[in-house]
Amino acid sequence: MVAIRKIALLREQAFSDMGQDAARPVVRAVALIAIANPFAGRFVRDLAELVEAGGALSARVAPDLLRMLDGPPVAYGKGAIVGTAGEIEHGHALLHPKMGAPLRAAIGGGAALIPSAAKMGAPGTALDLPLGHKDDAWSRGHFDAITVMLGDAPRAEEILVAIALADGGRVLHRI
Repeated sequence: MVAIRKIALLREQAFSDMGQDAARPVVRAVALIAIANPFAGRFVRDLAELVEAGGALSARVAPDLLRMLDGPPVAYGKGAIVGTAGEIEHGHALLHPKMGAPLRAAIGGGAALIPSAAKMGAPGTALDLPLGHKDDAWSRGHFDAITVMLGDAPRAEEILVAIALADGGRVLHRI
């Protein structure tokens, strides 16, 4: 398992938009995990260590994310910001092969792909973390994003991983 420097949890609760109350508040919960990049500063062909870490990180924070929601999870998303001593492929190794299974197990399913975004960045770089319905990839009311960042991550030799759950879509979706 890769070394974790810190985990930050964000809970956002939306009550209204444009002066109109939502039918019910919608909660979006995000875990931000600053980890050491074991491959920083060098090219490595086999990224299995990061692939395995993706699943372990998801399993570690999924219970925290579930506790922060007010209702059952209906949307999810994942993302990574790779520090400048790494490469974008390091972020994708974390996100794609194994991160989804533990998250789906924790929430009791999820037929749709988990929307994702990966980019390179320095400490304080923001990520627009995409969200989508867990079972219906075409549920337009759940096409969303939440902008996240940590002021001190990712450091050059780190990766900032973001995993999100939501108990609803956009508060006033009409499409």
